[in-house]
Amino acid sequence: MTSSDSGAMPLILAVPSKGRLQENASAFFGRAGLRLAQGAGARDYRGKLVGVPGVEVRYLSASEIAAQLASGAAHLGVTGEDLIRETLPDVRGQVELLTPLGFGNATVVVAVPQAWIDVRAMADLDEVAALMRTRHGRRLRVATKYVNLTRRFFAEKGVADYRIVESLGATEGAPAAGSAEIVVDITTTGATLSANALKVLDDGIILRSEANLVASLKAPWGESQRAALRTVLGRIAAEERARTTREVRAALPESGTIDLATIAGLHEAELPYGAPRGSDGEIVMRCPEGVVFELAGALVEAGARAVTVRRVDYAFAAENLLAERLLARL
Repeated sequence: MTSSDSGAMPLILAVPSKGRLQENASAFFGRAGLRLAQGAGARDYRGKLVGVPGVEVRYLSASEIAAQLASGAAHLGVTGEDLIRETLPDVRGQVELLTPLGFGNATVVVAVPQAWIDVRAMADLDEVAALMRTRHGRRLRVATKYVNLTRRFFAEKGVADYRIVESLGATEGAPAAGSAEIVVDITTTGATLSANALKVLDDGIILRSEANLVASLKAPWGESQRAALRTVLGRIAAEERARTTREVRAALPESGTIDLATIAGLHEAELPYGAPRGSDGEIVMRCPEGVVFELAGALVEAGARAVTVRRVDYAFAAENLLAERLLARL
């Protein structure tokens, strides 16, 4: 979406306002050379990206960030995929999930009492629901904060005879309190569910979630916002590319030659600086982290006198795949 009135507006980046999510988000942007600077004091919920003009940072709760992205009040945001898929009725039409960030990991699951030894899968809930109606004259109750995710998942599994009890507190305690028979809740290790005598159904994993960098398709995307976007995503892409890349330097033999093109092709490597002048130069290659040992071994076997490997801080490229994917949808 573009807007003729958006030229003077900054690109709005919404990040978590507190806790581990804020710390991890700051670390993520910091690795990409994008330092978040909050205003004067912890109660100031606005800030900036140091060295990147045209970007305003807003500190919000994770659920508020999902809503702001849905409405177009924020251009980019860091929030959990679970909140995006729970809050937005049309994820594909409202936002673009740009990249997972490697933190905020949790799983949305269906859990039932451990005492239900014959209930192992979603298909077993139909029988439980029928017994509930026969014996108690009411539907199977499901306690959850994830109303929309629950309804979609239960529909996919063909489970219809139930009712949702919206949870305002600790969802895992609902069965013990007598307010629900089963729960749909978020878990990281499963320890809290076990402590409340609950077990996850074998096919009861609804979503494996983590924090994502998310872009709004509803926000006003003028030229100034697009320019700021390219800068931000360019640095993020360069850091991501560098994290999985290694630089390999090889001193070539004093006599004879090495078929560098063939070696590079066999090991997913590239020659970013071209071939050296003369037969006794040093060649610099880049390759995926996972093939470093194979590439180094191939170079030594071919006659290289010394091979060294180093990490790369940033690896910029002419193409900006993150930005291009988003801009193609705007």
